[in-house]
Amino acid sequence: MLARAGATQLARQRYAEYQLEGRKEEDIAALAARLSKDVALQAPSNKRKAPAADAAGQYEAIYRRTAGYFPGINAATLSLVAGDTVHARELAREISTLVDGLGAAGGEEAYYRLATQAEALLILGREEAAQSKLAEAYSEVGGDLAALATTRKQLALICTVSDMSKDILANFVPPRVIHYCGHIIKPAGEMGRFTTDQESRVSQEIIDQLAQSDVGFGYGSLAAGADIIFAEALLKRGAEVHVALPFRKDEFVDISVAPSGVDWVNRFERCMENVTSIRYATEDSYLGDDQLFSYCSGMGMGLALLRARYLDGPVEQIAVWDGMPPSQPVGTSFDVAQWRDLNLPQSIINVSGSGNEVSDSSDKPAALSRVQRAMLFGDIKGFSTLGDRDLPIFVDQILGRLAEVIDSFSDAVLFRNTWGDGIFVVFEQAKIAARCALAMQTAMAEYLADIRDLPDYLALRLGGHFGPIYRTRDPVLRVENYFGAHVSRAARIEPVTPEGCVYVTESFAARLALDDTSEFACDYVGSHPAAKGYGNLPMYLLRRISEDPDSD
Repeated sequence: MLARAGATQLARQRYAEYQLEGRKEEDIAALAARLSKDVALQAPSNKRKAPAADAAGQYEAIYRRTAGYFPGINAATLSLVAGDTVHARELAREISTLVDGLGAAGGEEAYYRLATQAEALLILGREEAAQSKLAEAYSEVGGDLAALATTRKQLALICTVSDMSKDILANFVPPRVIHYCGHIIKPAGEMGRFTTDQESRVSQEIIDQLAQSDVGFGYGSLAAGADIIFAEALLKRGAEVHVALPFRKDEFVDISVAPSGVDWVNRFERCMENVTSIRYATEDSYLGDDQLFSYCSGMGMGLALLRARYLDGPVEQIAVWDGMPPSQPVGTSFDVAQWRDLNLPQSIINVSGSGNEVSDSSDKPAALSRVQRAMLFGDIKGFSTLGDRDLPIFVDQILGRLAEVIDSFSDAVLFRNTWGDGIFVVFEQAKIAARCALAMQTAMAEYLADIRDLPDYLALRLGGHFGPIYRTRDPVLRVENYFGAHVSRAARIEPVTPEGCVYVTESFAARLALDDTSEFACDYVGSHPAAKGYGNLPMYLLRRISEDPDSD
Protein backbone atom coordinates (compact mmCIF):
# COMPACT_ATOMS: atom_id res chain seq x y z
CA MET A 1 0.00 0.00 0.00
CA LEU A 2 2.83 2.43 0.79
CA ALA A 3 4.37 1.87 -2.63
CA ARG A 4 1.06 2.33 -4.45
CA ALA A 5 0.38 5.53 -2.49
CA GLY A 6 3.74 6.96 -3.52
CA ALA A 7 5.33 6.84 -0.07
CA THR A 8 8.55 5.51 -1.58
CA GLN A 9 11.04 6.38 1.14
CA LEU A 10 8.87 4.90 3.87
CA ALA A 11 8.17 1.80 1.77
CA ARG A 12 11.91 1.26 1.28
CA GLN A 13 12.44 1.53 5.03
CA ARG A 14 9.75 -1.08 5.65
CA TYR A 15 11.21 -3.36 2.94
CA ALA A 16 14.57 -3.29 4.73
CA GLU A 17 13.03 -3.71 8.19
CA TYR A 18 11.13 -6.82 7.05
CA GLN A 19 14.41 -8.26 5.64
CA LEU A 20 12.92 -8.86 2.19
CA GLU A 21 16.12 -8.09 0.27
CA GLY A 22 17.33 -11.09 -1.71
CA ARG A 23 14.03 -13.00 -1.64
CA LYS A 24 13.39 -14.85 -4.91
CA GLU A 25 9.58 -14.87 -4.98
CA GLU A 26 8.47 -12.84 -8.00
CA ASP A 27 6.11 -10.50 -6.14
CA ILE A 28 8.62 -9.72 -3.37
CA ALA A 29 11.55 -9.23 -5.75
CA ALA A 30 9.36 -7.11 -8.02
CA LEU A 31 8.51 -4.87 -5.07
CA ALA A 32 12.18 -3.93 -4.72
CA ALA A 33 12.28 -3.12 -8.43
CA ARG A 34 9.03 -1.15 -8.03
CA LEU A 35 10.61 1.01 -5.33
CA SER A 36 13.63 1.66 -7.56
CA LYS A 37 11.22 2.59 -10.33
CA ASP A 38 9.43 5.07 -8.06
CA VAL A 39 12.75 6.68 -7.15
CA ALA A 40 13.50 7.10 -10.87
CA LEU A 41 10.11 8.58 -11.71
CA GLN A 42 10.20 11.02 -8.81
CA ALA A 43 13.45 12.47 -10.12
CA PRO A 44 13.50 15.41 -12.58
CA SER A 45 13.32 14.01 -16.11
CA ASN A 46 16.79 15.28 -16.98
CA LYS A 47 18.16 13.09 -14.16
CA ARG A 48 15.86 10.15 -14.68
CA LYS A 49 17.63 7.96 -17.23
CA ALA A 50 20.27 6.35 -14.97
CA PRO A 51 17.90 5.31 -12.14
CA ALA A 52 15.34 4.20 -14.76
CA ALA A 53 17.97 1.96 -16.38
CA ASP A 54 18.82 0.51 -12.95
CA ALA A 55 15.15 -0.27 -12.22
CA ALA A 56 14.73 -1.72 -15.73
CA GLY A 57 17.66 -4.04 -15.10
CA GLN A 58 16.13 -5.24 -11.85
CA TYR A 59 12.79 -5.96 -13.51
CA GLU A 60 14.40 -7.70 -16.48
CA ALA A 61 16.45 -9.97 -14.22
CA ILE A 62 13.21 -11.09 -12.55
CA TYR A 63 11.52 -11.55 -15.93
CA ARG A 64 14.37 -13.71 -17.29
CA ARG A 65 14.18 -15.89 -14.18
CA THR A 66 10.38 -16.23 -13.87
CA ALA A 67 9.03 -15.48 -17.37
CA GLY A 68 6.39 -13.32 -15.70
CA TYR A 69 4.76 -10.70 -17.92
CA PHE A 70 4.46 -8.16 -15.09
CA PRO A 71 8.22 -7.66 -14.50
CA GLY A 72 8.76 -7.98 -18.25
CA ILE A 73 6.48 -5.11 -19.26
CA ASN A 74 7.90 -2.90 -16.53
CA ALA A 75 11.40 -3.62 -17.83
CA ALA A 76 10.24 -2.57 -21.30
CA THR A 77 8.66 0.69 -20.16
CA LEU A 78 11.59 1.66 -17.97
CA SER A 79 14.02 0.90 -20.79
CA LEU A 80 12.03 3.38 -22.86
CA VAL A 81 12.29 5.96 -20.06
CA ALA A 82 16.03 5.28 -19.85
CA GLY A 83 16.38 6.13 -23.54
CA ASP A 84 16.95 2.60 -24.86
CA THR A 85 14.07 2.50 -27.34
CA VAL A 86 15.43 -0.44 -29.33
CA HIS A 87 15.64 -2.73 -26.28
CA ALA A 88 12.29 -1.46 -24.99
CA ARG A 89 10.60 -2.54 -28.22
CA GLU A 90 12.38 -5.89 -28.24
CA LEU A 91 11.03 -6.57 -24.76
CA ALA A 92 7.56 -5.28 -25.71
CA ARG A 93 7.38 -7.75 -28.62
CA GLU A 94 8.43 -10.60 -26.32
CA ILE A 95 5.81 -9.68 -23.72
CA SER A 96 3.06 -9.27 -26.31
CA THR A 97 3.81 -12.74 -27.68
CA LEU A 98 4.01 -14.17 -24.16
CA VAL A 99 0.61 -12.81 -23.11
CA ASP A 100 -1.01 -13.88 -26.41
CA GLY A 101 0.06 -17.44 -25.63
CA LEU A 102 -1.46 -17.51 -22.16
CA GLY A 103 -4.99 -18.18 -23.38
CA ALA A 104 -8.27 -16.98 -21.91
CA ALA A 105 -8.68 -15.54 -18.43
CA GLY A 106 -11.36 -13.79 -16.46
CA GLY A 107 -11.75 -11.02 -13.90
CA GLU A 108 -8.64 -9.39 -12.48
CA GLU A 109 -6.23 -11.58 -14.44
CA ALA A 110 -8.01 -10.71 -17.69
CA TYR A 111 -7.66 -7.01 -16.91
CA TYR A 112 -3.95 -7.20 -16.20
CA ARG A 113 -3.23 -9.23 -19.33
CA LEU A 114 -5.16 -6.82 -21.55
CA ALA A 115 -3.57 -3.77 -19.91
CA THR A 116 -0.14 -5.33 -20.40
CA GLN A 117 -0.85 -5.94 -24.09
CA ALA A 118 -2.01 -2.33 -24.46
CA GLU A 119 1.20 -1.12 -22.82
CA ALA A 120 3.35 -3.26 -25.08
CA LEU A 121 1.52 -2.06 -28.20
CA LEU A 122 1.93 1.55 -27.13
CA ILE A 123 5.70 1.07 -26.68
CA LEU A 124 5.72 -0.34 -30.23
CA GLY A 125 3.94 2.78 -31.49
CA ARG A 126 0.77 0.90 -32.47
CA GLU A 127 -1.68 3.39 -31.00
CA GLU A 128 -4.92 2.13 -32.60
CA ALA A 129 -4.27 -1.45 -31.53
CA ALA A 130 -3.38 -0.24 -28.03
CA GLN A 131 -6.62 1.74 -27.82
CA SER A 132 -8.60 -1.36 -28.80
CA LYS A 133 -6.95 -3.39 -26.02
CA LEU A 134 -7.66 -0.60 -23.54
CA ALA A 135 -11.35 -0.76 -24.39
CA GLU A 136 -11.29 -4.50 -23.65
CA ALA A 137 -9.36 -3.92 -20.43
CA TYR A 138 -11.84 -1.28 -19.27
CA SER A 139 -14.67 -3.80 -19.51
CA GLU A 140 -12.77 -6.09 -17.13
CA VAL A 141 -11.57 -3.59 -14.51
CA GLY A 142 -14.64 -3.99 -12.27
CA GLY A 143 -14.30 -1.96 -9.09
CA ASP A 144 -10.49 -1.95 -8.96
CA LEU A 145 -10.08 1.74 -9.70
CA ALA A 146 -6.64 1.78 -8.10
CA ALA A 147 -5.46 -0.66 -10.79
CA LEU A 148 -7.04 1.56 -13.44
CA ALA A 149 -5.19 4.59 -12.04
CA THR A 150 -1.87 2.72 -12.05
CA THR A 151 -2.36 1.69 -15.69
CA ARG A 152 -3.32 5.22 -16.73
CA LYS A 153 -0.19 6.68 -15.13
CA GLN A 154 2.02 4.04 -16.78
CA LEU A 155 0.53 4.68 -20.21
CA ALA A 156 0.68 8.44 -19.75
CA LEU A 157 4.40 8.05 -19.00
CA ILE A 158 4.92 6.19 -22.27
CA CYS A 159 3.01 8.90 -24.15
CA THR A 160 5.17 11.61 -22.59
CA VAL A 161 8.47 9.85 -23.27
CA SER A 162 7.42 8.95 -26.85
CA ASP A 163 5.94 12.39 -27.58
CA MET A 164 2.52 10.87 -28.28
CA SER A 165 -0.85 12.47 -27.62
CA LYS A 166 -2.58 11.31 -24.44
CA ASP A 167 -5.91 11.31 -26.25
CA ILE A 168 -5.61 7.52 -26.34
CA LEU A 169 -6.53 7.59 -22.62
CA ALA A 170 -9.62 9.78 -23.06
CA ASN A 171 -12.05 6.87 -22.62
CA PHE A 172 -9.91 4.98 -20.12
CA VAL A 173 -10.88 6.98 -17.05
CA PRO A 174 -12.53 6.25 -13.69
CA PRO A 175 -15.91 7.75 -12.79
CA ARG A 176 -15.81 11.49 -12.10
CA VAL A 177 -15.32 12.90 -8.61
CA ILE A 178 -17.40 15.95 -7.73
CA HIS A 179 -17.68 18.48 -4.97
CA TYR A 180 -21.34 19.42 -4.70
CA CYS A 181 -22.83 22.45 -2.98
CA GLY A 182 -25.84 24.74 -3.15
CA HIS A 183 -28.30 26.94 -1.36
CA ILE A 184 -30.58 25.86 1.46
CA ILE A 185 -34.21 25.63 0.33
CA LYS A 186 -36.91 27.77 1.89
CA PRO A 187 -40.25 26.34 3.10
CA ALA A 188 -43.25 26.70 0.81
CA GLY A 189 -44.43 30.27 0.60
CA GLU A 190 -41.18 31.84 1.82
CA MET A 191 -38.75 33.80 -0.32
CA GLY A 192 -35.08 32.84 -0.49
CA ARG A 193 -32.19 32.08 -2.81
CA PHE A 194 -33.63 28.61 -3.52
CA THR A 195 -37.39 28.28 -3.27
CA THR A 196 -39.73 25.27 -3.20
CA ASP A 197 -41.18 25.95 -6.64
CA GLN A 198 -37.71 25.38 -8.16
CA GLU A 199 -37.05 22.01 -6.48
CA SER A 200 -38.45 19.73 -9.22
CA ARG A 201 -36.46 21.41 -12.01
CA VAL A 202 -33.25 21.50 -9.97
CA SER A 203 -33.61 17.83 -8.99
CA GLN A 204 -33.93 16.77 -12.63
CA GLU A 205 -30.99 18.93 -13.69
CA ILE A 206 -28.85 17.36 -10.97
CA ILE A 207 -29.83 13.84 -12.10
CA ASP A 208 -29.05 14.73 -15.73
CA GLN A 209 -25.73 16.35 -14.85
CA LEU A 210 -24.56 13.37 -12.78
CA ALA A 211 -25.41 10.98 -15.61
CA GLN A 212 -23.82 13.16 -18.28
CA SER A 213 -20.58 13.46 -16.29
CA ASP A 214 -20.54 9.78 -15.19
CA VAL A 215 -20.16 10.76 -11.53
CA GLY A 216 -19.09 8.00 -9.16
CA PHE A 217 -18.00 9.97 -6.09
CA GLY A 218 -19.53 12.99 -4.38
CA TYR A 219 -18.13 15.14 -1.56
CA GLY A 220 -20.18 17.80 0.20
CA SER A 221 -22.45 18.52 3.15
CA LEU A 222 -26.08 17.65 3.86
CA ALA A 223 -28.11 20.80 4.45
CA ALA A 224 -31.75 20.98 3.39
CA GLY A 225 -32.14 21.78 -0.27
CA ALA A 226 -29.34 21.34 -2.80
CA ASP A 227 -27.07 19.21 -0.61
CA ILE A 228 -29.71 16.61 0.18
CA ILE A 229 -30.96 16.56 -3.42
CA PHE A 230 -27.40 15.89 -4.60
CA ALA A 231 -26.90 13.13 -2.02
CA GLU A 232 -30.19 11.44 -2.94
CA ALA A 233 -29.35 11.52 -6.65
CA LEU A 234 -25.82 10.21 -6.06
CA LEU A 235 -27.10 7.36 -3.89
CA LYS A 236 -29.74 6.44 -6.47
CA ARG A 237 -27.05 5.99 -9.14
CA GLY A 238 -24.90 3.88 -6.80
CA ALA A 239 -22.19 6.49 -6.33
CA GLU A 240 -20.15 6.95 -3.18
CA VAL A 241 -21.30 9.89 -1.03
CA HIS A 242 -18.88 11.41 1.47
CA VAL A 243 -20.54 13.88 3.82
CA ALA A 244 -18.88 16.56 5.94
CA LEU A 245 -20.83 18.25 8.75
CA PRO A 246 -19.53 21.43 10.40
CA PHE A 247 -20.47 20.51 13.99
CA ARG A 248 -22.65 18.18 16.09
CA LYS A 249 -25.37 16.42 14.12
CA ASP A 250 -28.27 17.53 16.32
CA GLU A 251 -27.27 21.19 16.11
CA PHE A 252 -26.68 20.93 12.37
CA VAL A 253 -30.19 19.56 11.90
CA ASP A 254 -31.63 22.37 14.02
CA ILE A 255 -29.79 25.08 12.09
CA SER A 256 -29.45 23.81 8.50
CA VAL A 257 -32.21 21.23 7.98
CA ALA A 258 -35.26 21.58 10.24
CA PRO A 259 -36.09 25.22 9.30
CA SER A 260 -36.93 23.98 5.79
CA GLY A 261 -39.54 21.55 7.09
CA VAL A 262 -39.92 18.15 8.76
CA ASP A 263 -39.80 16.29 5.43
CA TRP A 264 -36.23 17.54 4.91
CA VAL A 265 -35.26 16.16 8.32
CA ASN A 266 -36.58 12.75 7.28
CA ARG A 267 -34.69 12.93 3.99
CA PHE A 268 -31.54 13.96 5.88
CA GLU A 269 -31.79 10.91 8.15
CA ARG A 270 -32.29 8.54 5.22
CA CYS A 271 -29.20 9.94 3.53
CA MET A 272 -27.15 9.67 6.71
CA GLU A 273 -28.03 5.97 6.92
CA ASN A 274 -26.75 5.27 3.40
CA VAL A 275 -23.78 7.55 2.72
CA THR A 276 -20.29 6.09 2.42
CA SER A 277 -18.64 8.21 5.11
CA ILE A 278 -19.37 11.05 7.53
CA ARG A 279 -16.81 13.54 8.83
CA TYR A 280 -17.21 16.38 11.32
CA ALA A 281 -15.30 19.66 11.32
CA THR A 282 -15.75 19.49 15.06
CA GLU A 283 -17.84 17.19 17.20
CA ASP A 284 -18.42 20.07 19.60
CA SER A 285 -21.02 22.83 19.45
CA TYR A 286 -21.63 25.52 16.83
CA LEU A 287 -21.47 28.45 19.28
CA GLY A 288 -22.50 30.81 16.49
CA ASP A 289 -19.18 30.34 14.72
CA ASP A 290 -19.55 30.45 10.93
CA GLN A 291 -15.87 29.51 10.54
CA LEU A 292 -17.01 25.92 10.98
CA PHE A 293 -19.16 26.11 7.83
CA SER A 294 -16.21 27.46 5.87
CA TYR A 295 -13.84 24.84 7.25
CA CYS A 296 -16.33 22.08 6.46
CA SER A 297 -16.73 23.22 2.84
CA GLY A 298 -12.98 23.50 2.37
CA MET A 299 -12.54 19.99 3.71
CA GLY A 300 -15.11 18.65 1.24
CA MET A 301 -13.46 20.39 -1.71
CA GLY A 302 -9.98 19.28 -0.70
CA LEU A 303 -11.04 15.67 -0.19
CA ALA A 304 -12.62 15.63 -3.65
CA LEU A 305 -9.33 16.84 -5.13
CA LEU A 306 -7.33 14.23 -3.19
CA ARG A 307 -9.62 11.41 -4.35
CA ALA A 308 -9.39 12.50 -7.99
CA ARG A 309 -5.59 12.67 -7.77
CA TYR A 310 -5.41 9.20 -6.25
CA LEU A 311 -7.65 7.80 -9.00
CA ASP A 312 -5.92 9.88 -11.70
CA GLY A 313 -9.40 10.85 -12.83
CA PRO A 314 -11.56 13.88 -13.58
CA VAL A 315 -12.88 16.23 -10.90
CA GLU A 316 -15.55 18.91 -11.05
CA GLN A 317 -17.66 21.12 -8.83
CA ILE A 318 -21.41 21.16 -9.43
CA ALA A 319 -23.24 23.95 -7.63
CA VAL A 320 -26.84 25.08 -7.28
CA TRP A 321 -26.23 28.82 -7.22
CA ASP A 322 -28.12 32.06 -7.82
CA GLY A 323 -25.11 33.82 -9.31
CA MET A 324 -24.73 36.39 -6.54
CA PRO A 325 -21.12 37.09 -5.46
CA PRO A 326 -20.04 36.20 -1.91
CA SER A 327 -20.59 38.81 0.77
CA GLN A 328 -18.62 36.88 3.39
CA PRO A 329 -16.13 33.98 3.39
CA VAL A 330 -18.78 31.29 3.88
CA GLY A 331 -21.64 29.80 1.88
CA THR A 332 -22.27 28.57 -1.66
CA SER A 333 -21.12 31.77 -3.35
CA PHE A 334 -17.80 31.59 -1.54
CA ASP A 335 -17.40 27.88 -2.35
CA VAL A 336 -18.04 28.62 -6.04
CA ALA A 337 -15.47 31.43 -5.97
CA GLN A 338 -12.86 29.25 -4.23
CA TRP A 339 -13.23 26.48 -6.79
CA ARG A 340 -13.19 28.92 -9.69
CA ASP A 341 -9.86 30.25 -8.43
CA LEU A 342 -8.43 26.73 -8.92
CA ASN A 343 -9.26 26.88 -12.66
CA LEU A 344 -10.94 23.49 -12.46
CA PRO A 345 -14.13 22.32 -14.25
CA GLN A 346 -17.30 23.73 -12.73
CA SER A 347 -20.98 23.40 -13.64
CA ILE A 348 -23.68 25.72 -12.34
CA ILE A 349 -27.36 24.84 -11.96
CA ASN A 350 -29.08 28.19 -11.78
CA VAL A 351 -31.69 29.25 -9.27
CA SER A 352 -33.15 32.68 -8.74
CA GLY A 353 -34.39 34.24 -5.56
CA SER A 354 -33.48 36.65 -2.81
CA GLY A 355 -32.41 36.51 0.81
CA ASN A 356 -29.41 35.71 2.97
CA GLU A 357 -27.78 32.30 2.86
CA VAL A 358 -26.17 32.33 6.31
CA SER A 359 -27.28 34.16 9.41
CA ASP A 360 -25.12 36.99 10.69
CA SER A 361 -24.48 34.93 13.84
CA SER A 362 -24.90 38.01 15.99
CA ASP A 363 -25.34 35.82 19.06
CA LYS A 364 -21.85 34.27 18.83
CA PRO A 365 -19.64 34.69 21.92
CA ALA A 366 -17.58 37.87 21.79
CA ALA A 367 -14.58 36.74 23.89
CA LEU A 368 -13.35 33.82 21.79
CA SER A 369 -13.75 32.84 18.16
CA ARG A 370 -12.31 29.96 16.20
CA VAL A 371 -9.83 30.52 13.39
CA GLN A 372 -8.51 28.06 10.83
CA ARG A 373 -4.84 27.36 11.37
CA ALA A 374 -2.13 24.87 10.37
CA MET A 375 -0.24 23.30 13.28
CA LEU A 376 3.00 21.35 13.53
CA PHE A 377 4.02 19.21 16.48
CA GLY A 378 7.48 17.65 16.61
CA ASP A 379 9.79 15.76 18.91
CA ILE A 380 13.15 14.01 18.78
CA LYS A 381 13.17 10.24 19.02
CA GLY A 382 15.87 9.19 21.50
CA PHE A 383 15.81 12.44 23.50
CA SER A 384 14.89 10.65 26.73
CA THR A 385 18.17 8.69 26.63
CA LEU A 386 20.37 11.79 26.66
CA GLY A 387 22.30 12.58 29.83
CA ASP A 388 22.91 15.97 31.41
CA ARG A 389 26.24 16.27 29.59
CA ASP A 390 24.40 15.94 26.25
CA LEU A 391 21.61 18.45 26.89
CA PRO A 392 23.53 21.72 26.27
CA ILE A 393 24.80 20.23 22.98
CA PHE A 394 21.25 19.15 22.07
CA VAL A 395 19.86 22.62 22.76
CA ASP A 396 22.61 24.32 20.76
CA GLN A 397 23.05 21.96 17.83
CA ILE A 398 19.57 20.49 17.30
CA LEU A 399 17.03 22.90 18.78
CA GLY A 400 19.24 25.72 17.53
CA ARG A 401 19.15 24.44 13.94
CA LEU A 402 15.42 23.85 14.05
CA ALA A 403 14.91 27.35 15.48
CA GLU A 404 16.88 28.78 12.56
CA VAL A 405 14.52 27.06 10.15
CA ILE A 406 11.46 28.39 11.98
CA ASP A 407 13.02 31.89 12.07
CA SER A 408 13.42 31.78 8.29
CA PHE A 409 9.62 31.78 7.96
CA SER A 410 9.49 35.11 9.78
CA ASP A 411 6.04 36.70 10.08
CA ALA A 412 4.29 33.55 8.82
CA VAL A 413 4.94 31.98 12.24
CA LEU A 414 1.95 32.95 14.40
CA PHE A 415 3.03 31.07 17.52
CA ARG A 416 5.86 28.81 18.65
CA ASN A 417 6.55 26.92 21.82
CA THR A 418 8.94 24.25 23.04
CA TRP A 419 9.36 21.97 26.05
CA GLY A 420 12.26 19.59 26.28
CA ASP A 421 12.43 18.16 22.79
CA GLY A 422 8.84 19.13 21.94
CA ILE A 423 8.08 21.77 19.29
CA PHE A 424 4.73 23.42 18.53
CA VAL A 425 4.39 25.90 15.65
CA VAL A 426 1.25 27.56 14.25
CA PHE A 427 0.76 29.03 10.75
CA GLU A 428 -2.17 30.52 8.91
CA GLN A 429 -1.54 28.56 5.69
CA ALA A 430 -1.04 24.83 5.30
CA LYS A 431 1.44 25.28 2.46
CA ILE A 432 3.73 27.43 4.64
CA ALA A 433 3.52 24.86 7.43
CA ALA A 434 4.40 22.14 4.90
CA ARG A 435 7.47 24.06 3.73
CA CYS A 436 8.61 24.59 7.30
CA ALA A 437 8.10 20.93 8.25
CA LEU A 438 10.12 19.62 5.30
CA ALA A 439 12.82 22.25 5.86
CA MET A 440 13.16 21.12 9.48
CA GLN A 441 13.52 17.50 8.37
CA THR A 442 16.18 18.55 5.85
CA ALA A 443 18.10 20.46 8.52
CA MET A 444 17.92 17.47 10.87
CA ALA A 445 19.07 15.05 8.16
CA GLU A 446 22.02 17.28 7.27
CA TYR A 447 23.06 17.40 10.92
CA LEU A 448 22.75 13.65 11.39
CA ALA A 449 24.80 13.01 8.24
CA ASP A 450 27.96 14.16 10.00
CA ILE A 451 26.91 14.00 13.65
CA ARG A 452 29.81 13.87 16.12
CA ASP A 453 28.69 14.98 19.56
CA LEU A 454 25.34 13.19 20.05
CA PRO A 455 24.07 9.62 19.51
CA ASP A 456 23.37 8.82 15.86
CA TYR A 457 19.97 7.28 16.61
CA LEU A 458 18.32 10.66 17.22
CA ALA A 459 15.60 11.48 14.68
CA LEU A 460 12.93 14.13 14.17
CA ARG A 461 9.25 13.21 13.97
CA LEU A 462 6.74 15.81 12.78
CA GLY A 463 2.94 15.77 12.59
CA GLY A 464 0.74 18.36 10.88
CA HIS A 465 -2.93 19.21 11.20
CA PHE A 466 -5.27 21.94 9.93
CA GLY A 467 -8.38 22.86 11.86
CA PRO A 468 -10.52 25.47 13.63
CA ILE A 469 -8.96 26.47 16.95
CA TYR A 470 -9.37 29.23 19.52
CA ARG A 471 -6.98 32.18 19.56
CA THR A 472 -6.69 34.17 22.77
CA ARG A 473 -4.14 35.64 25.16
CA ASP A 474 -2.46 33.04 27.34
CA PRO A 475 -2.42 34.43 30.92
CA VAL A 476 0.55 32.24 31.83
CA LEU A 477 2.81 32.85 28.84
CA ARG A 478 1.42 36.39 28.42
CA VAL A 479 1.27 35.98 24.64
CA GLU A 480 -1.43 35.13 22.12
CA ASN A 481 -1.85 31.35 22.13
CA TYR A 482 -4.04 28.70 20.53
CA PHE A 483 -6.33 26.17 22.21
CA GLY A 484 -8.99 23.62 21.35
CA ALA A 485 -9.79 20.04 20.41
CA HIS A 486 -7.93 20.37 17.11
CA VAL A 487 -4.74 21.35 18.93
CA SER A 488 -5.07 18.14 20.93
CA ARG A 489 -5.62 16.19 17.72
CA ALA A 490 -2.48 17.67 16.18
CA ALA A 491 -0.46 16.67 19.24
CA ARG A 492 -1.56 13.02 18.89
CA ILE A 493 -0.08 12.58 15.39
CA GLU A 494 3.61 13.19 15.96
CA PRO A 495 4.14 10.30 18.45
CA VAL A 496 3.04 7.73 15.83
CA THR A 497 4.97 9.29 12.94
CA PRO A 498 8.01 7.32 11.72
CA GLU A 499 11.28 9.07 12.42
CA GLY A 500 12.51 11.29 9.62
CA CYS A 501 8.98 11.69 8.23
CA VAL A 502 6.16 14.22 8.30
CA TYR A 503 2.68 12.73 8.76
CA VAL A 504 -0.34 14.99 8.25
CA THR A 505 -4.04 14.54 8.84
CA GLU A 506 -6.69 14.23 6.17
CA SER A 507 -7.80 17.82 6.78
CA PHE A 508 -4.22 19.12 6.38
CA ALA A 509 -3.86 17.20 3.11
CA ALA A 510 -7.25 18.50 1.93
CA ARG A 511 -6.34 22.10 2.76
CA LEU A 512 -3.02 21.72 0.95
CA ALA A 513 -4.88 20.48 -2.13
CA LEU A 514 -6.97 23.67 -2.06
CA ASP A 515 -3.85 25.84 -1.91
CA ASP A 516 -3.43 25.18 -5.65
CA THR A 517 0.20 24.17 -5.41
CA SER A 518 2.04 21.39 -7.22
CA GLU A 519 4.86 21.74 -4.72
CA PHE A 520 3.79 18.88 -2.45
CA ALA A 521 2.24 15.45 -2.50
CA CYS A 522 0.33 13.88 0.37
CA ASP A 523 0.44 10.09 0.07
CA TYR A 524 -2.20 8.12 1.96
CA VAL A 525 -0.50 5.62 4.28
CA GLY A 526 -3.53 4.17 6.02
CA SER A 527 -5.58 4.71 9.14
CA HIS A 528 -3.32 4.73 12.18
CA PRO A 529 -4.12 4.74 15.91
CA ALA A 530 -3.27 8.16 17.30
CA ALA A 531 -1.41 8.50 20.60
CA LYS A 532 -3.12 8.32 23.99
CA GLY A 533 -6.22 6.49 22.78
CA TYR A 534 -7.36 9.32 20.50
CA GLY A 535 -8.75 6.84 17.97
CA ASN A 536 -7.77 5.90 14.43
CA LEU A 537 -6.96 8.75 12.07
CA PRO A 538 -6.36 8.62 8.30
CA MET A 539 -2.72 9.63 7.82
CA TYR A 540 -0.82 11.05 4.86
CA LEU A 541 2.92 11.21 4.27
CA LEU A 542 3.93 14.72 3.25
CA ARG A 543 6.67 14.97 0.65
CA ARG A 544 7.94 17.53 -1.80
CA ILE A 545 7.39 16.82 -5.47
CA SER A 546 10.61 16.97 -7.50
CA GLU A 547 11.18 20.40 -8.94
CA ASP A 548 10.44 20.66 -12.64
CA PRO A 549 9.89 16.92 -13.05
CA ASP A 550 9.00 17.21 -16.74
CA SER A 551 11.84 19.44 -17.87
CA ASP A 552 14.11 18.28 -20.66
